[in-house]
Amino acid sequence: MKQDYVSMFQVMRGQDTQHSNLFSYLSPEQRVPADHPLRRIRPMVDTALKSLSATFDEMYSQVGRPSIAPEKLLKALLLQILYTIRSERLLMEQLSYNLLFRWFVGLNVDESVWVPTVYSKNRERLLEADIAGKFFAQVLEQARVADLLSDEHFSVDGTLIEAWASHKSFQRKDGTGQKPSDDDPGNPTVDFHGESRSNDTHESRTDPEARLARKSGGHEARMAYCGNVIIENRNGLVVDTELLQCNGTAERDAAMLMAERLEGAKRVTIAADKGYDTKDFVQEMRSMKVTPHVSQNHKRSGGSAIDGRTTRHSGYQISQRKRKRIEEVFGWMKTVGMLRKTRHRGVFKVGWVFTFAAAAYNLVRMRNLLTPAIPTG
Repeated sequence: MKQDYVSMFQVMRGQDTQHSNLFSYLSPEQRVPADHPLRRIRPMVDTALKSLSATFDEMYSQVGRPSIAPEKLLKALLLQILYTIRSERLLMEQLSYNLLFRWFVGLNVDESVWVPTVYSKNRERLLEADIAGKFFAQVLEQARVADLLSDEHFSVDGTLIEAWASHKSFQRKDGTGQKPSDDDPGNPTVDFHGESRSNDTHESRTDPEARLARKSGGHEARMAYCGNVIIENRNGLVVDTELLQCNGTAERDAAMLMAERLEGAKRVTIAADKGYDTKDFVQEMRSMKVTPHVSQNHKRSGGSAIDGRTTRHSGYQISQRKRKRIEEVFGWMKTVGMLRKTRHRGVFKVGWVFTFAAAAYNLVRMRNLLTPAIPTG
């Protein structure tokens, strides 16, 4: 009896053979699961790119050798951010055998993949035309149509984006001071201890537009840019971005620029942390019909610029809770979006990637917000 029971579960070993079929009868569309997260993102991306078709027509000549379609370029770049692929070479490798990636970009199984240098060369055209900002606007418009955005309550904050430059490259502008030793020409030793260094007297030889900065006291200084976003408080979607050079007031300067670009004529609220609690900033916000729901900094010289006229309202307390959601944006952009340390140089290029990463974050958030609720019971 025991032997019969065991025999019921005996399975003959399968043979490890490989068949090279001459033809394939399955497309990438059939290989991607129906519930895969990218299936909810691709229609939004296609809609945004379709709206940019006229812009793409202006970027390219009507004659000449065909280039890589800009739609495919942007989809590939979006995959690079969503899946944290560090280099174009690795991205091309994934596109060569990953059916999911081919399906998302729009490549058939038998289509050849681009050479990494050709892909990078064609991508430069998208940088010059500020496609990131226009793509971000189209994604945001879909969120507005779906009634996912608040038009009254916002939050703002900034973060440091570490530049593609080291402390060794931060040298005196006049060429004097400590000189690198020649012990290792590829990675020379630079002894800058005891040397007084500042952005007024020094600049990076690798990325001259980067600035030496620190987020707050107790943190180390690093070569960086100041990336800023403003989110709406209903669902935490990014509604605007601004990347500036670090200068001590960059976060407040960016907040003013983004507040000016907010649509509508009615008064709105903008929540922020203690770093924005200055009289100049508060007065400027109020002059733009913005109620600054800024966290009070009682240690500030002269006291907080926010008084009981603002803090007594329940909306102020709500804004203080909601504003912390902006850290989710920075956390995603730095861990998934590869912006903990940028791979690009210069304010324009780093700002382009920063805005495109914000659009990718919105797509991920919108995918979750627009997913139908699963019925229970």
